[in-house]
Amino acid sequence: MNRVNTTKLNSRITVSRFSTLALVALAAIGSWTGARAQDAAPQPQAAATGSVEFAASVTPTDGRPEPVRQFTFYLLRRSLADVHAEVQAADPAPQLDAFADGLPVSPELKAWMKKNQWVELAGTDFTKKLTPDTILSVPEFMKAYVAHNSGFPGAGFPSPRYRESDRLKNPDKYDRQLKDFRTAVLHYAVANPSSKDGMDAELTQLDPSLKWFAMVTAERDRVQKRTLSVAQTKYLAAQTDSGLSGQGTMNGIPPGDYWIGTLGAMAQAGDVRESWDVQITVRADQTTHVELTNLNATAPVLPSR
Repeated sequence: MNRVNTTKLNSRITVSRFSTLALVALAAIGSWTGARAQDAAPQPQAAATGSVEFAASVTPTDGRPEPVRQFTFYLLRRSLADVHAEVQAADPAPQLDAFADGLPVSPELKAWMKKNQWVELAGTDFTKKLTPDTILSVPEFMKAYVAHNSGFPGAGFPSPRYRESDRLKNPDKYDRQLKDFRTAVLHYAVANPSSKDGMDAELTQLDPSLKWFAMVTAERDRVQKRTLSVAQTKYLAAQTDSGLSGQGTMNGIPPGDYWIGTLGAMAQAGDVRESWDVQITVRADQTTHVELTNLNATAPVLPSR
């Protein structure tokens, strides 16, 4: 009886071991078959790209073309002009009208500044803008003109007859004499055009141009710095330096439209300085050739570097 039980037990163990080995073998075969099937499946191919070859030169006046040597050229996915416009939209230039409205000056002077888009109250460019009627219509100009010309006795400049004390005591007399004086000043200004030259010295303390130019310069510098940063971090596709012959190559460029240029840096030959922002098209498995010369140079979008 014990032998029979032992035989059955051994038989069950043997069958169990055989079943386990069979399952392991089948699993191995399945894994190997799956691996072979995966290896046999088609693998995705890398996207086809193109190349860009350029040659850059600058021709000075009455000279021969000179290669732009060892100069950095950038390939952007957007034109530098458009990048600058994008940045400018987020940081608009100061508005002269709003600036003038905030100044502690007369409404007449604010109106003159906005009409002429001008805030500098010094220099010949300023005085050339002044007509006799303008001088009389803007209180600050009238005061400066009178103060300047009153300093030249014997030149025939009219003297005021009105008194400030009459403004309240005898307003009719005050108004009549003030009107007479303004008429005389107008006639003098018309007869003596050069009499306005130098009157800007009387406006030195009132001149807001330094503050205005500081605002304009600060905004321009911010926009320039931001434009260069955005161009190189958001839209840069490739960059390379030109060789001694002014040539360069950019490889592995996905197909599409691009702009090749110098990011505002100016290449110089003699008396001529040029920069580029030229649109090109890159096609798969092809090389795009572009000549950068005076003919396709662009006006600098950013202040020259």
